[in-house]
Amino acid sequence: MKREQMRERLESRRTPWDMLIIGGGATGVGVAVDAASRGYEVLLLEQHDFGKGTSSRSTKLVHGGVRYLEQGNISLVMEALKERGLLRQNAPHLVHDLAFIVPSYTWWESPFYGFGLKVYNLLSGRYRFGPTSRLSRDEILKRLPTIKTEGLQGGVVYYDGQFDDARLLINLATTASERGAVLLNYMEVTKLRRDVDGFISGVVARDCETDHQLEIAARVVINATGAYCDAVRKMADPAASTLIAPSQGIHLVFDRSFLPGNSAIMVPHTPDGRVMFAIPWHQHTLVGTTDVPLNDIPIEPVATEEEIDFILETAGRYLSKPPRRSDILSVFAGIRPLVRTGDGTNTAALSRDHTIHIDHSGLLTIAGGKWTTYRNMAEDCVDQAATLAQLPERHCLTRTLAVHGAASPASVTSHLAVYGSDAVRIEDIANANPELRERLDPALPYIGAEVVFAVRHEMARTVEDVLARRTRSLFLNAKAAVEMAPRVARLMAKELPRDQAWIADQIAQFEQTAASYRVSTNV
Repeated sequence: MKREQMRERLESRRTPWDMLIIGGGATGVGVAVDAASRGYEVLLLEQHDFGKGTSSRSTKLVHGGVRYLEQGNISLVMEALKERGLLRQNAPHLVHDLAFIVPSYTWWESPFYGFGLKVYNLLSGRYRFGPTSRLSRDEILKRLPTIKTEGLQGGVVYYDGQFDDARLLINLATTASERGAVLLNYMEVTKLRRDVDGFISGVVARDCETDHQLEIAARVVINATGAYCDAVRKMADPAASTLIAPSQGIHLVFDRSFLPGNSAIMVPHTPDGRVMFAIPWHQHTLVGTTDVPLNDIPIEPVATEEEIDFILETAGRYLSKPPRRSDILSVFAGIRPLVRTGDGTNTAALSRDHTIHIDHSGLLTIAGGKWTTYRNMAEDCVDQAATLAQLPERHCLTRTLAVHGAASPASVTSHLAVYGSDAVRIEDIANANPELRERLDPALPYIGAEVVFAVRHEMARTVEDVLARRTRSLFLNAKAAVEMAPRVARLMAKELPRDQAWIADQIAQFEQTAASYRVSTNV
C-alpha cells in the first residue's frame, strides 16, 4: 500500500464509487475487504491512522466471550466462536490458541466454572480450539508458577484465541487494497453531500497532509466510525438520537516475569462486573480491563488513577508478587462502542451485538460488535449497502479468504513471525543495509527495517503510526518507545522524504502522546 498511489486513484476517479466507507478501524476495513472481494468499487477514508481508535486498544483476544454466555446471549457467543475459528483459519500468522486458567480458591468454583466452560467449548462445535478440563493445585502451579498459592485448590483450563489487533488491521487493509479498494488514512470527512432529493450522494473530504479539499461521489455512504459514529450521523441529521453508550477500558503492561509461562489467567468476576484477564503478549504481561461509562469520546482516551489502582489491586489478589505502579511499562485506554439501551448507565451489562441503522437520508451506520465478529458484521453490512445502493447482488467470499500475510514461512521464528509472508521482505531490507538490522531499543525486539517497511508498504505517515500500530512499542514499553522516536523519525524522513523541521515536530508530538501511556509513581 502506497498513499501517493491511493491518492492518485482517488483524484482520477470520474464516476461514483459503489461504496464509500468512513472509518478505518476493524469494522470499516472489514467492510472494505468484503465489498472489494465481491468486486464492488470501494473507497475508505480515515481521518487519523488506521486503527488509531478502539481497534488497536483491545484485550488482544479472539474469543466468544465467557461473560456473554453468563448473560444468556447464546447466539452472540456461538457467532463469535465460529468467527474465532475462521480468523485462525484465514490469518494463522496472527491468531493462535491460548490456554486460559480459572483458578479456584473455594470448593465450589472448579465444578461451577468447569461446567460453564465445557458448555462454552461445546458451543464452538467444529471450530473448537482445545479441551476444557479440571486441573489440580499442582497442575495449576506448573502452568502458573507466579500465581498466589494461599488457599489455591485447583482450577479449570479452557482455550480461546489471541492476536495482535493492529497488525491484523494493517493486514486487512492490505488485503482490501489487493482486491482493488482504495484506502486513505489522514483523510477527514468534513461534510456529507446530497442529491436533489436530499439523499446522501457522497462526501467532502480534506487531506490532512495537504489541506486539500475533495468532493467525492458514491452510491452509498457507510458510517463505520465505531465509538464516534454519532458525530457522523449528526452531519446527516443534527437531531439524530444518540446511538452509542461509550465505555472505557484500560490495560496495564508489565514485564514477562509476572506471567512467565504460556498460559493466561481469567478471573470471571471483578467488582465492576467484568472479566479480568492476565495474558502473555509479545513477551510481556497484559492485564485488564475496566468498564467506566463516558460522557464524551476523546480520540486519545486516558486511563484514570482509579482504573489503574483497580487493576493493580485486582491483579494483586491472584499473583504471588503483587504488581506495583513502578512495575507498569505502559498503560493504554480504549473506548467500547456499545449500542445504547435504556439509560446506558451500566455499560458492563450492554450487549456486544452489532446493529445497522439507515436514516432518512440514506446514510448507513454500522455500530456495536466486537473485533472477533468483524467479518460477520462486514458481510451483513455489505449485503444491506448493496441493496440500498441498488448494486448487483454478489455473494460474500470472506469465509475462506486468506488475509494478507497468511502464507507464513516456517523458517521465521523471531518476532517477525507476526508479519507472516512479509517477514521475508523485511529480512531483505535488513540484508541490503545491515544498520537496519539493529534494534531500535534494547528493551524491545523491533529493528530499523520494520520502520522502512512500514513507510514503503503499510502507509505509515507519522512516528506514532510506526511505534503504536505498525510495531507495538508504545503499548509494550512507553519509555523505550520515546527513546526510539528520534531514530524512527530520521528513518521515516529519509523514506518519505521529510526535512529536519518535520523530524523535530514528530518527536515532540510523539512524546506528548506517549506521556499518557506512562504512569506516575508519585501518586
